[in-house]
Amino acid sequence: MLSQDALVCYRKAGRIAARVRKSIRRFVKRGRLIVDICKKTEKMILDEGGELAFPCNVGVDHVAAHYTSPPGDSSRIPAGSLVKIDLGVHIDGYIADTATTVCLNPRYRLLVEAADQALLQATKVLSPGCRSSQVGEVIENTIKSYRLKPVRNLSGHQIQRYVLHTGKTVPNVSGFDTQRFSKGEVYAIEPFVTLPKFDGAVYNSQKRCIFRLSRSHRLQDEGDRHIIEIVKSRFGFLPFAKRWLEKEFSSDDMQLFDRLVSRKILDSYPVLVEKTDGPVAQAEHTVLITENGCEVFTA
Repeated sequence: MLSQDALVCYRKAGRIAARVRKSIRRFVKRGRLIVDICKKTEKMILDEGGELAFPCNVGVDHVAAHYTSPPGDSSRIPAGSLVKIDLGVHIDGYIADTATTVCLNPRYRLLVEAADQALLQATKVLSPGCRSSQVGEVIENTIKSYRLKPVRNLSGHQIQRYVLHTGKTVPNVSGFDTQRFSKGEVYAIEPFVTLPKFDGAVYNSQKRCIFRLSRSHRLQDEGDRHIIEIVKSRFGFLPFAKRWLEKEFSSDDMQLFDRLVSRKILDSYPVLVEKTDGPVAQAEHTVLITENGCEVFTA
């Protein structure tokens, strides 16, 4: 069970995340630099009194997840695109994870509506003892009622203090998963939707923009230890962006950083892309399983 202090932190993180999610939508426009959206989202979180649980993700069209601007990013929001903003706030390690989709193309509005409605219906069935497959079935059926397709290999996830992805997962399709929700658990629920003519699955691209310290290592090289000490002191084991280190890392430091990634001392998150380049919409809330249902922290 959550302590009262933990509940206070989760609720505060959720309120900040909800306000930033609502505000940043107005900033997403055709031609806007993606890095400006990332930086503005992150600054708003800090200005509101939150801490960054992970870098702001901006997924355009077929990019479903894990894209944040790398150093030197000059990419912009294209005309007629579908833009997903996924942001995370923590208060003393208690994380609120939420996402919204901004539609710049009238043809894609139904995808956004389906994602939002699937999320709403999922929160209505979440309760202690409910199986994760039941939630997946509700999400899938809601999306299919719009004659659209869920992205089958993306899922929601359990959250714990200072740990963004852990424990149980929450599928976006029906299945035979018998895991059950328990009172006091916290989850991110996140339906993803695409058009029916596309595959409805994502693959791991070669691009990596988000990183995380995998575990503690005994490193012999002084330069390696220097990099890891900075990463651990600033981010712990939470995800971070390479661009967050630009001001304090030299070009030599960046080379050492890349070497640590190649050696898997630093984990990297692959940018996830719809297999057949289909446009993807997303909606996401962080919820607490309560005695009779759930509390949506990021409403």
